[in-house]
Amino acid sequence: MSSNLVAMSIKGLMLDPVSNSPIVVLKDDAEKFFLPIWVGIFEANAIALQLENVSTPRPMTHDLLRNFIAELDARVTRVVINDLRDSTFFAQIRIIVNEGETNDRTLELDARPSDAIALALRTAAPIFVAQSVLEQAQTISPDDTEEDKSKKWFENLDADEMGKYKM
Repeated sequence: MSSNLVAMSIKGLMLDPVSNSPIVVLKDDAEKFFLPIWVGIFEANAIALQLENVSTPRPMTHDLLRNFIAELDARVTRVVINDLRDSTFFAQIRIIVNEGETNDRTLELDARPSDAIALALRTAAPIFVAQSVLEQAQTISPDDTEEDKSKKWFENLDADEMGKYKM
């Protein structure tokens, strides 16, 4: 995997106005890159629940996974959206397992980006995107001259619009 990783955070979660599919939008700190990732409805709900700090009476799948990892004396140290093939994003979750005073084991688990993001939110793990993925995805950046309509759409997204996604 490339060592060129860009730290990203969630700008928001919204519905695609054309397909009515959920989109999670990631951004870097400088807001130079915006990366939209279309996700499934259940994963969008898992992300939305955490973004809105909604607690459920029973653990949801990503809460269960977080609890399971913690019970194993392990921790999620980061998630990386590391590949884009045939319009599909791929991710990895890095978990450090404590195996004693001097022995820690690092696990890299393949995941869908939506699941990785939902888990990152629950474990306060940083989210990264490989630079190569940002380049392949043709993210919207201030230097782009084509796709002005898409660029303006992302630039004009505000917090109110990003909250339009309903669980």
